[in-house]
Amino acid sequence: MANTVPRSVFHIRMEDFELQAERILDASLRTRPIAIISSHHQNGTIVSLSSEAREEGLCRGMKVSLARRMNHSAQLLPYNHSFYTRLNNYLYTTVSSFTPTVEPVGFGKFYTDMTGVNHLYKNPVQAGSVIAQSIQDKSSLSSTIGISSNKLVSCISVAVIPEKIHQIVHGEEECFLSPLNSSVLPSAHKPSVKKIIRFLYLNQVFQIQQIVGYVNTSKVLFGIHHQKLAQESRGQDTSVVCPPKHPDHLLEQAILSVDTNDEILLRTTVRNLAERIAYRLRKRRQTAQKVRVEIHYTDGFKNTHFGNFQGNDNPSVSQVCLNLFEKCNYRRNRIRSVLIDATHFIPFNLQMNIFVTSHTKDQDLSCVLDHIRNRFGFSSIQYAIALTQQLQNHKT
Repeated sequence: MANTVPRSVFHIRMEDFELQAERILDASLRTRPIAIISSHHQNGTIVSLSSEAREEGLCRGMKVSLARRMNHSAQLLPYNHSFYTRLNNYLYTTVSSFTPTVEPVGFGKFYTDMTGVNHLYKNPVQAGSVIAQSIQDKSSLSSTIGISSNKLVSCISVAVIPEKIHQIVHGEEECFLSPLNSSVLPSAHKPSVKKIIRFLYLNQVFQIQQIVGYVNTSKVLFGIHHQKLAQESRGQDTSVVCPPKHPDHLLEQAILSVDTNDEILLRTTVRNLAERIAYRLRKRRQTAQKVRVEIHYTDGFKNTHFGNFQGNDNPSVSQVCLNLFEKCNYRRNRIRSVLIDATHFIPFNLQMNIFVTSHTKDQDLSCVLDHIRNRFGFSSIQYAIALTQQLQNHKT
């Protein structure tokens, strides 16, 4: 039987991703104490923070209410979800240029299976160096990379090894894990397992390795978790790197040139996005059973509301989106971007009707507009208010 080539799985992590992102956005923050918080509410927590803020007594997971009572000079920044998402998507594209098998696992964290492309590089460490340098050049983010034959060991190596790139050679997984704290194993955090580990003072992985060697004893102690814990303690993991499955959807987004709370401009923006969605729905001869309108404010907050379309003509689609926008926009802060996302499609065909109603007029007008836009482009015909706003933006 031919020997199988061991897998080469990379775990790429941008440590303190949110902190690095904010410092890219504003260079003046690079030497200042800052902390990114999940929410301005009292129950919000610190998600990421700089070393300067940590020296002043702040820590990850600390409540915002406590942080505000402390004497410190750290700036508390809101969680800018929209910016982090765009940056993370850009990183995903960057990493995907090296291998098609990329699994994102949160902001600034990716698994990649480099097994099939190892012949392009001298060794896995060199491949990791090329990826890290590409990330640095294209996004100014620093990363650490763990390399092993599976996802579990690669992830653990990034968490415990300070080196920027570190490889655990196939066959050495058990020795690598042996001196580490038991908490590095995912199953060690199961309530029943955690209780036994504390009771027996199994502080290091090698102690768990010894116990799971006695199968009957291990089954009595750990029950249904015995098998999984035994595999993890020996560095065994058969899970594969799974690229994300994107659901079929129609997405339109407008990032405003200037953050604003101008109601006329915002409603015009929503109407324009809605008509683009309606135009694409008619091309597919479908309508959407689920639509999401999402707005992002200048301070990082976002609001979302959901609805559904009954048809695919411009007026009905626009009205649904405008109603959802009104429900979203209850804050006085300026808005940075608006997003409309349609999913869960069903067939929708225009039916002939012997009676002329407002609905049939809307359908006929939408079809006429489609003919014009198909020939001259979508922006060839617009509402007058949209053109007025564009002229005002050019003047400013």
